[in-house]
Amino acid sequence: MSAPNPGTLGIDFGTSNSAMAWADAQGAARLIPLEGTALAMPTAVFYNAEDGGTHFGRDAIAQYLEGTEGRLMRSLKSLLGSPLLMETTQIHHQAVSFQDIIATFLGALRERATQALGTAPQRVVMGRPVHFVDDDAERDALAQQSLLQAAQSVGFAEVSFQLEPIAAALDYERRLSRESTVLVVDIGGGTSDFTVVRLGPGRMHKSDRTGDVLATTGVHIGGTDFDRRLNLEQVMPLLGFKHIGPQQREVPSRVFFDLATWHLIHWQYQAKAISQAQALRSNYSDLALHARLMQVLHERLGHHIAHEVEQAKIRCSQAGSDTAVGLSMLQAQLSAPMGVADMREHLAELLQRTVACARECVHQAELQASGLDGIYLTGGSSALRPFQQALQATFTGVPLIEGDLFGGVASGLAYSR
Repeated sequence: MSAPNPGTLGIDFGTSNSAMAWADAQGAARLIPLEGTALAMPTAVFYNAEDGGTHFGRDAIAQYLEGTEGRLMRSLKSLLGSPLLMETTQIHHQAVSFQDIIATFLGALRERATQALGTAPQRVVMGRPVHFVDDDAERDALAQQSLLQAAQSVGFAEVSFQLEPIAAALDYERRLSRESTVLVVDIGGGTSDFTVVRLGPGRMHKSDRTGDVLATTGVHIGGTDFDRRLNLEQVMPLLGFKHIGPQQREVPSRVFFDLATWHLIHWQYQAKAISQAQALRSNYSDLALHARLMQVLHERLGHHIAHEVEQAKIRCSQAGSDTAVGLSMLQAQLSAPMGVADMREHLAELLQRTVACARECVHQAELQASGLDGIYLTGGSSALRPFQQALQATFTGVPLIEGDLFGGVASGLAYSR
């Protein structure tokens, strides 16, 4: 057996995507390929009911979308700190807890790191949001403890944690030539985290960086929340959301909220949930909408719809032009609009709360916007155009610096010794 490598493995276990980086005692961090040459992969697990196999990342999503029979699990990180974490679900005819599913994903990451490094990594620094759970310190601590236990259960011998926005700052610092005061903005799939920190070549090698962190805030809003809101407003009305029934009341909405929430979708495929949805038929004036809802449940199309919403959001943001959510899996040529104005309208409240958290971070650091040298963006959802526009409106004149959206946190974690 080869001797343990004294380096550090950084794991950014994200709600939507995950990445890993490795740094030895003297070297620069390097990202570890996770799927072919891809340096990040979706945090997704697919249990294939046809061959009994377990698949991860893009492979997991592709198998599900191709119609392979099985169970797709996404947004697993959202369950940390939740009572649902220790609940069990049937996987290959066995009861498996969601904590075990998280451990399975971490085990796959460890295996891929071992293959890339030629030896099993012993020391790992895992990222964590400023708050796993808002305004509940006990549940927040439980979430970190659950993630620790999952990492230890797959063989990581030495596990520590670093706040994700601080990790992003440590990565960005490597590219600075002068001292700067920076607002680090990390918008992930499930949380938005902010740190005001002093960075620079003269500070990089300090063993204690506590005094350089001026303030840290976070809010439990991220890309999956944006997706859910857009799904509810643009797609779910085609299944009956906000539909007025014969009694002049809206159809009860819980099924639509759950169908639009990645980590709750699979619950809607269970017999009890399908029976409850069937019972809603009398609440519909337009029975075609109810039939479409039942089609989604019977054919297990909720994840497929959520994926199409996410892709439409990305297209609309990147191009700055209107697009549509493809729903041909439900009906030929069926689609839902996804326009620039739709995104601006439906995401306004979430973006306002997110930017308010950034503003509070700067306030806690006892600074004005003019005291910032830059705003460093990381996390996939930080690329969302409406979000960047909201930031620029709040921090007028402060340059936005787009970092490695999917790998920056992992690299910074590997520098956290």
